[in-house]
Amino acid sequence: MEHHRSGPIETGAEMDYREHEKTYDGFLAGTKWGTMVTVVLLIAMAAGFFSGAGFLGGLIVFIVLNVAGVFLLR
Repeated sequence: MEHHRSGPIETGAEMDYREHEKTYDGFLAGTKWGTMVTVVLLIAMAAGFFSGAGFLGGLIVFIVLNVAGVFLLR
């Protein structure tokens, strides 16, 4: 004889939705800022290697674009 449940089956402890939202927001923030820094680093490396600006030129591009990114992504 088979027994079928009509409602949801609860397994384990109850979910802490506040903590779940906090973790999700942290993941999204880390992804957003990490992507920005990676893209800025690639642009700065391209500016340093291909434009003849060298290390200092690439460093300046990196700093300026990071500051701009912080203001744009807020």
